[in-house]
Amino acid sequence: MDARPVEEIAPARRRGLADEVADRIREAIFSGAYAPGVPLREVDLSGVLQVSRGPVREALRVLEREGLVHCAWHRGTTVTTLSAEDVAELDSLRGALEDLAVRQVVATASDEELDAVEKAADLMGRAGDEHEMVRLDIAFHDAVFAAAGHRRLMDAWQAMRCQVHLFLLTRINRSKDGYLSGIPDEHRELLDALRSRDVEAALGLFAAHRRRAVDVLNG
Repeated sequence: MDARPVEEIAPARRRGLADEVADRIREAIFSGAYAPGVPLREVDLSGVLQVSRGPVREALRVLEREGLVHCAWHRGTTVTTLSAEDVAELDSLRGALEDLAVRQVVATASDEELDAVEKAADLMGRAGDEHEMVRLDIAFHDAVFAAAGHRRLMDAWQAMRCQVHLFLLTRINRSKDGYLSGIPDEHRELLDALRSRDVEAALGLFAAHRRRAVDVLNG
């Protein structure tokens, strides 16, 4: 079958403004300005961001696909509140991806790639508050997935990383006890296990690291 003539294809639309609006709202969620459950009204956001409601509407659709907001008919849009089922699903999927990443890193990562993971771990010791620590926590795991050298695995991580960020925000909203003081040491242990090339030790430490966060939410 012949391809459709070019003139029958709908013209492309520029989406730069909607992407920028999505970036601004995402940043506000990650900074704690919009907490889980907070309503996000198009008219209010368009006023704050000084744009029309069209780009705001498109931006909210982007954030809904990322799992950061929830849109319900007649109830509007709110920042996603993670249910117990959401937490369990995120934890199980993250665990599956991270186990593969750990195995890949132990088997194939170069010293330079592990140096990038170490740099991410070092930055965590300088976090000024819990929200900055969450960002650095995510950046550490970004570095681990990058060191795995597995493009499709990285794509899968990227598809869920915003929801993992939201999960960690939910964790610090539940309890900040020991977060700033303990998280850097936890990640240093993860790094050391990767550098040792001891896959079983690394898998155990990564699993314990994930479990501690889930225990805070389930406690």
